[in-house]
Amino acid sequence: MQGFVNKDALATTITSRKATFFSRSGATLWTKGETSNNFINIYDMFVDCDRDSIIYLGKPDVPTCHTGLETCYFTSIGDLLKEQEVEETNLALTTLYSLESTISKRELELAGKHGKPSWTKRLLLDENLLCAKIRAEADELCRPLEEKEDSSCTASEMANVIYHAMVLLRRKDVKIENVLEVLRRRFSQSGIEEKQSRASTES
Repeated sequence: MQGFVNKDALATTITSRKATFFSRSGATLWTKGETSNNFINIYDMFVDCDRDSIIYLGKPDVPTCHTGLETCYFTSIGDLLKEQEVEETNLALTTLYSLESTISKRELELAGKHGKPSWTKRLLLDENLLCAKIRAEADELCRPLEEKEDSSCTASEMANVIYHAMVLLRRKDVKIENVLEVLRRRFSQSGIEEKQSRASTES
């Protein structure tokens, strides 16, 4: 485990042979095990070359960590990074699935209070309007790159493209999972192989 010490904490550890630390939040000394009687019995101590860090070597009465494990250092940084990647992927998928669900609900809803359907409903009812919006939004997506605009503009324009494209998917009764499956298959193919595969399918 890791803790902070001051001179008094170190002196207490030396005399009592029990791991003692200094609580910065409580501004007081505390000995590991003083309430639970699960002490760390110190048999040696070492200071580092800069003399600003100390290692207590000791034998704990029970596992040191409050989780019940022998050490507080049981989480791999590599594992944390992998978990973060999984969480980010799940968040992205959840967002797409939620948008898909919302679009489906708009398709079923009645006209609004003033007799006007929602924008999503209008797009679903008018394929010419929908296709025109997709083309326009795709053009808007290219502008931040062509005109050297801020990256935030790119994210905003891409969101517009994704939304309108997913309305088209709903209009064609295609699930976002079908699109993701196509992308997953393409991960294992080169661009040339992918084009050949599409050509053979179309022929």
